[in-house]
Amino acid sequence: SFHSLIKREWLNRFKIRDYDHAYRLIFEYLEAFYNTKRIHSHCDYMSPNDYEELYRRLQQGELQMAG
Repeated sequence: SFHSLIKREWLNRFKIRDYDHAYRLIFEYLEAFYNTKRIHSHCDYMSPNDYEELYRRLQQGELQMAG
């Protein structure tokens, strides 16, 4: 499923010249989009950036837990 996702969302946009080009494209996808903006189930369906910001705010006492 991940392989089809990366092909559909990213790699099909480019004409890949060689292994190094493919490597750079995959690295860019993982670092720039997949890991930072896509929601993840282990982050309570938030993006990792949003999840880390929430964690930081909780640690600094900016938010109070309800309940």
